[in-house]
Amino acid sequence: MGEGRLTSPANPRTVNRWVWISLGVILVLYLFVRLFPMGGSRDGLGLGPKVGIVKLEGPIFTSERIVEELSELAEREDVKAIVLRINSPGGAVAPSQEIYEKVKSLRGQKPVVVSVGSMAASGGYYAALGSELIVANQGSITGSIGVILDYPVATELLDKIGLRFETVKSGSLKDAGSPTREVTDADRKYFQTIIRDLHSQFMTAVAENRNLALEDVKRLADGRVFTGTRSFELGLIDTLGTFEDALKIAGELGGIEGKPKTVKIRKKRPPLLEYLLGDLEQTASSWFNSGPAYRWRWE
Repeated sequence: MGEGRLTSPANPRTVNRWVWISLGVILVLYLFVRLFPMGGSRDGLGLGPKVGIVKLEGPIFTSERIVEELSELAEREDVKAIVLRINSPGGAVAPSQEIYEKVKSLRGQKPVVVSVGSMAASGGYYAALGSELIVANQGSITGSIGVILDYPVATELLDKIGLRFETVKSGSLKDAGSPTREVTDADRKYFQTIIRDLHSQFMTAVAENRNLALEDVKRLADGRVFTGTRSFELGLIDTLGTFEDALKIAGELGGIEGKPKTVKIRKKRPPLLEYLLGDLEQTASSWFNSGPAYRWRWE
């Protein structure tokens, strides 16, 4: 049998040196990530002031992601202004109002410029009202200042399949909007009262934020949509321009010289997955479990 090779124990100083080198590398990587965020910056890594970009696309069922991204960008010292890019036909009332309130809360803290893509209608337009300035293309669609409520009535279908529901309730309007019973005149009057209230809130927000007389807004608030050109003439937006124009304006409002660098918050999961697992489930369940879904929608 051959003699086994003897190995000398590792030098403690060598081990300690490699430990400190490893810790140093980790620290450098940590500082690198903190100083050069990998948040989807279109212009790559780099120091200096930037314009943050938040995208609001599709029907508005929830406000959580938009509010979180606005908050994160508002807290970053390197972000001097924000462009909120809107491509939305509207959506649920409360989430639209929450986005509006969040955007409005940033006034005086960090300028937010809205860039309208194909459309910012109904709840999408409501969300835009809180910004410092609204930019839209000539062919963009805005407006649709109105409220619509719909819910399924499935009584005939249930009769055909021989299925009925027994409802025990504390008041005559507790199950208003239920798909399992006929709609009554009391239901219609009740819902119309809510619609008038929500419509009044919408019109008041337009009048206050666009510096328009409420009576003038009422004449426009019958659900009509307007092109970007007409919206500019009516005072519903501030200027006509592209997304690049909105970035330039935001940079100027943020005190950035030259073409601004941009940064976006990296999404945690794909938009389609977020829609399928979150928004769609919330909307469908609201029809049958939580009563009717109140929402602004452009049709």
